[in-house]
Order: sequence, then C-alpha cells, then structure tokens
Amino acid sequence: MSSSSSRTEQTFQILTALVDGPLHGYGIIQEVARLSDGRTSLRVGTLYGALDRLSGEGLLVLDREETVSGRLRRYYRLTDAGAQVLADEAQRLARQASVALDRLSRRGASRAALGGTA
Repeated sequence: MSSSSSRTEQTFQILTALVDGPLHGYGIIQEVARLSDGRTSLRVGTLYGALDRLSGEGLLVLDREETVSGRLRRYYRLTDAGAQVLADEAQRLARQASVALDRLSRRGASRAALGGTA
C-alpha cells in the first residue's frame, strides 16, 4: 500500500497490538479491545483476513506455532517494515487530529469540549 493511502482503523489497531511482542489471534483480539477501550471489536474472520494481507505485505511474520489443548496457535510478530508503516500512519493521524483541534479552537470550542482541561 502506498504511503499516501490510509489504512483502516482495524489494521492500525492490529499493528499497534503487536508492538510489544508476538501474539496469537485471540490475544490480538483481546489487545485491540483493550487498546481501544472496547470501541473496536475484531471478528475472527476479519482478523485472519487482515493477518494474511499484512503478512503478504511484509508487515507481519509468523513468529511461531504451538498446540494448546489440541488447538494450533499461530503467533504473529511485527516486522521493522510494519513498525515503520505504523509510525507513519500514527504521525499522519496525529497531524490530522492537530489540524481538527486547531480549527475547533479557532471556532471557539472550549478546551473542555475538546477533551482538555478547562
């Protein structure tokens, strides 16, 4: 994906969930829910489709597999390329948020309404 294209929020959340280390699918679902304060709920089909796509793009790699209670768990790890894409996207979103907040403050919105302190 080109650097000028934005990624979905779910993709952003998946990459963010893997920053601290490898996780298996259910672990990614739980971490995304935690990081988003429950606002993002990944479905299993959506997750595995995204993991396949992100792996194909070289942003994630399969770290290891293990069998737990007779079920195979695949752990995915963020690559350096994935970390760079995440950093670029985070900076892009921060710039957009800054512009929006600046415009709102010029419109006269109070700091409390913008999530700051009064």
